Amino acid sequence: MADNIYDAIVIGSGISGGWAAKELTEKGLKTIMLERGRNIEHIKDYVSATKNPWEFPHRGGRTQEMIGNYPVLKRDYALNEKNLDFWANEKDSPYSEVKRFDWYRGYQVGGRSLMWGRQSYRLSEMDFEANAKEGIAVDWPIRYKDLEKWYGHVERFAGISGSRNGLPQLPDGDFLPPMEMNVVEKAVAARIKDHYKESRHMLIGRAANLTKAIQGRTNCQFRSKCWLGCPFGGYFSTQSSTLPAAVATGNLTLRPFSIVTKILYDKDTKKATGVEVLDAETNQTYEYFAKVIFLNASTLNSTWVLMNSATDVWEGGLGSSSGELGHNLMDHHFRLGASGRMEGFDDKYVYGRRPNGIYIPRFRNLGNEKRDYLRGFGYQGGASREGWGRNVAELSIGGDFKDALCEPGGWTMGITAFGETLPYHENKVTLDKTKKDKWGLNILSIDAEIKQNEINMRKDMMADGQEMLEMAGLKDVKTFDTGYTLGMGIHEMGTARMGLDPKTSVLNKFNQVWDATNVYVTDGSAMTSAACQNPSLTYMAMTARAVDHAFTELKKGTI
Repeated sequence: MADNIYDAIVIGSGISGGWAAKELTEKGLKTIMLERGRNIEHIKDYVSATKNPWEFPHRGGRTQEMIGNYPVLKRDYALNEKNLDFWANEKDSPYSEVKRFDWYRGYQVGGRSLMWGRQSYRLSEMDFEANAKEGIAVDWPIRYKDLEKWYGHVERFAGISGSRNGLPQLPDGDFLPPMEMNVVEKAVAARIKDHYKESRHMLIGRAANLTKAIQGRTNCQFRSKCWLGCPFGGYFSTQSSTLPAAVATGNLTLRPFSIVTKILYDKDTKKATGVEVLDAETNQTYEYFAKVIFLNASTLNSTWVLMNSATDVWEGGLGSSSGELGHNLMDHHFRLGASGRMEGFDDKYVYGRRPNGIYIPRFRNLGNEKRDYLRGFGYQGGASREGWGRNVAELSIGGDFKDALCEPGGWTMGITAFGETLPYHENKVTLDKTKKDKWGLNILSIDAEIKQNEINMRKDMMADGQEMLEMAGLKDVKTFDTGYTLGMGIHEMGTARMGLDPKTSVLNKFNQVWDATNVYVTDGSAMTSAACQNPSLTYMAMTARAVDHAFTELKKGTI
C-alpha cells in the first residue's frame, strides 16, 4: 500500500473522530486520522494536571496579554493559564460574527474531548419524533430504536457512570455504578420526588468518569481537574480511550498538523476519492486517498470542509445540493437558574472534589402540557458548603477572622437550566471570502441568534428553578440570568443535518452525504434537532453505527 493510500480517512480526532478511528481500525481497515493541530500524548503532555495552584505564575487566572490575544475565549470561564494551550489560537484561526457567536475550539489531537463537561445522556424517542409532530424543520430519519444498541456499545467502552431511573424522557443506559449525591442533594431530591408525585426528578449526573477501573484505566480520583487532562485515564477522552484502542490494532496512522482543505470528488463516479491536506507547519500540500471518509472535524469545521469541496460541481460545496448546508445552527441556551442556602445540615460535610453534579431531567411539554414555547429544558448543579473564600463581614480582620475561615461555611445549592434551541434555517454559517486565516484559507462567518421560543422558555427556566428550591426548603432563593449568546454552551449542532429527503437535508439516515455516499459525517453537524440533553454521547453512538454501516457497504462494494 502506498504511503498516501488507505482504506479509510478520518478527519478530526475529537470525540467522534476518535470513535471513528477505533471502530474502523478494529474492523481491520487501514486508517489515517488527520488532525489540524498538534499531537498531545496521554499523560506526558498533561503539563498542568498535577500542579498545585501556587505553581502557576498567576494562580491559574488570566493576564491582560491573554485577554488581548483571546477576544472570544475571554468572554467566559474558558480563558485561564492552566490549560490555555488546549484552546485554539484565535489570531491564527479567526472567524467573522454577523451576530455574536462564542466559538470555543480545541485544535489538537483529542480536540475538546480533553476539556468537555462529560455529562452523557441518551436522546429519547420523543426527541427524535418532535420535529415531525410539531412541524419544525425536517423529520429525523432515525428513531431511538436505531441508536439504542449503539448507545449501549459506546457507554460500555467509554465508561459512563449513572443511575437507572426508568424515565421515558431520559432513557437508561449501560452504566457503571453512580456517584453519590451529598446529604443536601439527597434531601432536595427526596422532597422534589414527593412534592411533584414523581413528575419531576433529581438524580446524580450521568458522567463519563469511571467509578471503577476498566480497560487499563484507573477509576476517577475526584480531583476535579478533568479539563487539564487526566493522567489516571479517569474520564473518557480520545487519548485515554479510543486512540489507544485504535493504535493497538496496528491499523492506525495519526498525522497531526494536517489541515484538510477539501474532500476530493470524482463527478463521474459521484464518490469522494480522498482529501487534500495543508501541512500546518510547512505549508506543503498533500493528498491522501481512501475508499471511505469520515468527516469529524467538529460541527462548524466539518461544514467548512464540505463548503470548500467539489465547488466545480456545486457552487456551495459538497452536500449543498439541498440548500441546507451551513443552515440550522443550534446550541443549548443556559446561564440562568436559581440558587439559595440550606439550613439544618451544618453538622454534615463532603469529601473529595466530585467532578459531577445533579441532573433534573426535562419535565415541561411532556404529554398534553402546552407552554408558550416548544420543547423543554433540564437542570444541572449541586449543593456544597462555602469555603475559605467566603466573606465574613463581622470578622473582617485578625485571628478570629482566620479561625472562622478554617471552618466550612453554610450549605448552598444552585441549579442552572439548559434549554433546547430550535433548528432555524436562518441561523447559518457561510464562507467569508474577504478574510483569511494564518494559512491563507477563507474563514467562516456566523450569523445566528436565539429566537422568541427560547426567550419564552427562559422565563420558566428561572421560575421553575426557584419554585423547586423553595419547595425543597432552601432559604433566600434567588434567580439569576447572566446573559447568553449562541455558542456559549459549546454544543454547536446542525449545519449538515440528517434527513429523509436529499432535497431538504445534507445526510441520509446512516450519516452519508447524499451527494457522495462514501463520505460519512457523524459529529454535531449531523443533528436534526438539539433536544436539551448534552449531545456528545449521541455523536459517539451515531459514529459507531455509521462505521458499522460503512464496513458492511464496503464489503458489498456499494461505496
